[in-house]
Amino acid sequence: MSGVRRRHTPGFKGKVALEALKQLKTTAQLSGEYGVHPNLIAQWKKKLKEGIPGIFSNNQNKKKKETELVQAELYQKIGRLQVELDWLKKKSELL
Repeated sequence: MSGVRRRHTPGFKGKVALEALKQLKTTAQLSGEYGVHPNLIAQWKKKLKEGIPGIFSNNQNKKKKETELVQAELYQKIGRLQVELDWLKKKSELL
């Protein structure tokens, strides 16, 4: 082995995990076909199984709404700080 750590894309991991989940081939066969260690395939398969319920839940919508709320608050704060900064600049010019 070369000892070089390879990084796999999420798409590749999903593809291999889905193949493993279908169980049309053994993990050893998939390992040889894709050049990935069987333990990695088992981990990706487990992660896919655990993540399936989350795909159809509303958690993603909740997270998106929370992110939008935080973003709106930050924009308001930036606006206020910008007004204060402009006021202070103007005030310091008068002195």
